[in-house]
Amino acid sequence: MSHRPAGVEAGAASQAPLAAHGGTRSPGLRTIRNRRSRAQAAWYNRGMKRVLVTTAHAPYDVVVERGSLEQAASHFEAVVRGRRLFVVADQEAWRHQGSRLEKGLRGLHFSLLELELGERNKRLAQVETLADRMYAAGADRSACVVAFGGGIVGDVGGFLAAVYMRGVDVIQVPTTLLAQVDASVGGKTGVNLAEGKNLVGSFHQPRLVLIDPEALNTLPEREYRAGLYEVIKTGIIWSRHLFDLLEERREDVLARDPDVLETIITESVAIKAEVVGRDEREGDLRRILNYGHTLGHALEAETEYSRLLHGEAIAYGMVAAGHLGEATGMLATEDRQRIERLVLQYGPIPSLEGINVTRLAGRLGGDKKTIDGRVHFVLPTEIGTVKVVGDIDRGVICDAAEAGLDAMAAATEASPTVETAASKL
Repeated sequence: MSHRPAGVEAGAASQAPLAAHGGTRSPGLRTIRNRRSRAQAAWYNRGMKRVLVTTAHAPYDVVVERGSLEQAASHFEAVVRGRRLFVVADQEAWRHQGSRLEKGLRGLHFSLLELELGERNKRLAQVETLADRMYAAGADRSACVVAFGGGIVGDVGGFLAAVYMRGVDVIQVPTTLLAQVDASVGGKTGVNLAEGKNLVGSFHQPRLVLIDPEALNTLPEREYRAGLYEVIKTGIIWSRHLFDLLEERREDVLARDPDVLETIITESVAIKAEVVGRDEREGDLRRILNYGHTLGHALEAETEYSRLLHGEAIAYGMVAAGHLGEATGMLATEDRQRIERLVLQYGPIPSLEGINVTRLAGRLGGDKKTIDGRVHFVLPTEIGTVKVVGDIDRGVICDAAEAGLDAMAAATEASPTVETAASKL
């Protein structure tokens, strides 16, 4: 049994076999997954790719096309229909890519609202400031927000759209790899509290997601690698084919080969669209997208959102989750080692020296994935399949967290250090 990920189009003859996933896998999917060859990736033809995301609210398209920023108006036309746009942009994205979007929006009426960078600024105060500026500029209920930048601006801009005058439309235009493959798709929006990430937010699906892989040409190397960790996550939870590609073509991936980059973006988006289409509000299946995030979010909070980029924290979380899967008997040692090796090959991340495992584990209770006091982990059972597990002994969690720190420390010692500036995503 096979079917293609939700609504992928690449010309008239597009076909996209669906790789294996966690939870409710049909028996035939494993065979299909293991028989995939490079030739079967031919559905990623050159030109525009369109992935349909089907939700209870309304379906929408994710368009992946090189050079699409300069053609934004033609993509926006069906959604905007003459309405006024409010472009919420992070400063770095606008500095490097804003002229391209400005050219693409010719003929449309838009106002620019720049957003300060960093997880520390992803707070309710920013949303209030942006809403005040929209109102002062005359934004009414027909306004449409365009979130232009990385994951933070997508979360903040999306949440602004969700609450301004009780909800206006939003178009997501992600310019970082992390945002393109994950944050811009699925309608999750929100801001942080001091106690944890994304504790105030809303599900607010975009009307359109426009992805231009060429926007990544100016992305700093560290932020690019941080986004690759989310692609690795997608391979671990759902697609052995994607995982294999990242192993086999590491040099091409790191060199940002246009064809390889377009492939990993489109496949990641198609998989997320499939998951979101089945479970829009994270009632069950969608929870698998949180692989690596339970301890990863705890690490971000423990380091006060100042040492690591989001993807780097998730890299640690995935390595620790692999050790937890092995310790609970769910994951074979060989697969755990393979996962860890791939994550570390796309590093390094900043040093985690000084992280206290007891304090780290103590932050898990504040995670939004904790339900009725039970901490839930997404753990791999094999590459391409994961399971959501609760009620794991705290000592086992601490041991896995420590093993993850040890693995990251060994990798950091063997590789050049990276700057530990606050996140710009």
